[in-house]
Amino acid sequence: MQKQTVTSTGRRSTTTRRTTPKVRDLMTPDPYTLQPRDTLAALYDLMDSHRVRHVPIVDADGELVGLLTHTDLAMSALGSLSDLPLSQERDLLQRRRVREVMVTDLETVDPDTSLAEAASTLFENKIGCLPVVEGSRLVGILTESDFVRRFVEEEAGRDRGN
Repeated sequence: MQKQTVTSTGRRSTTTRRTTPKVRDLMTPDPYTLQPRDTLAALYDLMDSHRVRHVPIVDADGELVGLLTHTDLAMSALGSLSDLPLSQERDLLQRRRVREVMVTDLETVDPDTSLAEAASTLFENKIGCLPVVEGSRLVGILTESDFVRRFVEEEAGRDRGN
């Protein structure tokens, strides 16, 4: 954001006022979600087809009730299935529900939280994502990949400027 001021000599000078970057500036709005009643097969398919590693779990009103990650899926369901034929793996994933393995004790963040604070929360808690909520309603997700993408874009911008 730029602000113009008029100096005593009558010339305009331009000063740049920096605003603190917020979660809303970097988050992915309206992420892919599932509901607790969905199957682990649906979770697997969603992660595979959309190349996502974190899936918020919401109720019918869009309120956040849990989260599942690719690691959660691998450790809770796929790890025990690795010796089975693919048809049996798929059958077991169809029978198990998201609610059986979702994590419900979550760190969350508000859209107006500073990115520095959100990054610190990710780092200190060794987690890969933060669901973004307004009240208890899911409005987005912020992931480690979002920070990496931002870094890459900023570096590319610096390289073009040289």
